[in-house]
Amino acid sequence: MAPIAKWKSDFSRTFQYYLDRSTPHPVHRWLGTLAVALIYVLRVYFVQGFYIVTYGLGIYILNLLIGFLSPKIDPELEALDGASLPTKGSDEFRPFIRRLPEFKFWYAITKACCVAFLMTFFSIFDVPVFWPILLCYWVVLFFLTMKRQIVHMIKYKYVPFSFGKQRYSGKKSVASSSGLPRD
Repeated sequence: MAPIAKWKSDFSRTFQYYLDRSTPHPVHRWLGTLAVALIYVLRVYFVQGFYIVTYGLGIYILNLLIGFLSPKIDPELEALDGASLPTKGSDEFRPFIRRLPEFKFWYAITKACCVAFLMTFFSIFDVPVFWPILLCYWVVLFFLTMKRQIVHMIKYKYVPFSFGKQRYSGKKSVASSSGLPRD
């Protein structure tokens, strides 16, 4: 039993090492996840089955997306307590903190795609379903959920993304803003 425990410990340590090294490289991580998802989609396409597994994966990813787009502290619940997000310029600024951080979001999606891929090798998960109905149902669910999330964002005035936001670079020097040539 000791060799198995040692192998498990070594594998866990090595896995965590590479996971930690991937943390500052979000583009590479997401490209890897995209490759895993593409391999999964190709597997489902060529096998012509496992649509219920794909539907479950889609629902799970939608659930993760909601957590990724939602604030850690829900403004609706805070409004009931009397505390709320700042609505005026004089109110205290509080940065947007996600309920599900980007790294955990990426890791959960990657794990889910790998598990779904492994499930395609077992015929017990190949439940016969009419996949267009599942697809239509998922699309409707996606749009209704995103509509609700966007209405929530508008109502409580938060944006979960940093691109497109104004960035401040600091003060300009007096000599460069006065228009006088420098010596």
